[in-house]
Amino acid sequence: MKERKKFLYIAAIFLGCFYLPVENLRFTNAVFEALALVKWYAREHVLLCLVPAFFIAGAISVFVSQASVMKYFGAKANKFLSYSVASVSGTILAVCSCTVLPLFSGIYKRGAGLGPAIAFLYSGPAINVLAIILTARILGWQLGLARAIGAVLFSIVIGLLMHLIFLKEERERHANGDFNLGEVKETRSLGQTVFYFASMVAFLVFANWGKPLEGDHSVWTFIYQYKWWIAGFSLISLGAMLFRWFNKDELKDWTSATWGFALQILPLLLGGVLISGFLLGRVGQEGVIPSRWIEALVGGNSLRANFFSSIVAAFMYFATLTEVPILQGLIGSGMGKGPALALLLAGPALSLPSILVLRSILGMKKTAVYVVLVVIMATISGMIFGLSP
Repeated sequence: MKERKKFLYIAAIFLGCFYLPVENLRFTNAVFEALALVKWYAREHVLLCLVPAFFIAGAISVFVSQASVMKYFGAKANKFLSYSVASVSGTILAVCSCTVLPLFSGIYKRGAGLGPAIAFLYSGPAINVLAIILTARILGWQLGLARAIGAVLFSIVIGLLMHLIFLKEERERHANGDFNLGEVKETRSLGQTVFYFASMVAFLVFANWGKPLEGDHSVWTFIYQYKWWIAGFSLISLGAMLFRWFNKDELKDWTSATWGFALQILPLLLGGVLISGFLLGRVGQEGVIPSRWIEALVGGNSLRANFFSSIVAAFMYFATLTEVPILQGLIGSGMGKGPALALLLAGPALSLPSILVLRSILGMKKTAVYVVLVVIMATISGMIFGLSP
């Protein structure tokens, strides 16, 4: 049986190579777009987004006590507190759907309940203050406000639904799971731990601070001008803390945990970005799927348009803030305001790369339910918003 499977795989690969449509311009352009997107992703997101996120996740898994995670995000934690904290995390972390994954994995593996962890997973990329302000300024205050309210409500509702759907499994997980495995004794004060994590989060946020619009003289522009000074100060402060407060064994455990997250997540992300680029291309460019098909299917405010917008958004990769210019072009091509909101609520929180990684963390069943919930809620929200005057 195994030999038969090997033969079938070899035959399938051979036939694929034999009939490879290299003479087709759309196919070759899609291959180029896939490689171009993964190159852009490696340059713009790996070093300044993912690597700091991996280190933060590794620090959570090694230095954050089990008691702290269980107190705020555990199954027996105060639900109002845990969901409130998780649902507004995006106002602090200006990250995309892929960058938030190591952080989600870190708190989930330390014993966080599925509901609060999912709320954190959704809110991280969805409730980006700069993105919401940019949405309001370019696409209108109604869409910006609807995005802000929808993102906060989504994170709480989806988290609660995931908690209820998998309540039995979660109870078994917390009853049988040894979350204290590998936990280290705390040797630093709470203040030292806060400063240590704050320095890493500050570097992640300010190193990736987006360029403001031309003519913008707000505080965002001021921060952008000095973002590398702030990020550099954060990095130097982190180095000083590591030198004074940590011993060699702790640093070794930290780097080992960080490497573990990188091995688990990075290959899947890069593979997902390649597939996403091949199918849908980059901003302003086309993949194997013609953009005119998408534009034709998201026009108006019908159920079909909202549902299709949610589906496409769930699998397409959106870097932080890129969803706004994409939407600007789609709206100019006739996209309805309902599908526009559906895309804003489903797109930044999901992507094909993040779905592949989530499957390795949560399993196929939980990942599928999470994706379905996001798509359904985005579709319903788009329908409601599309009916408003």
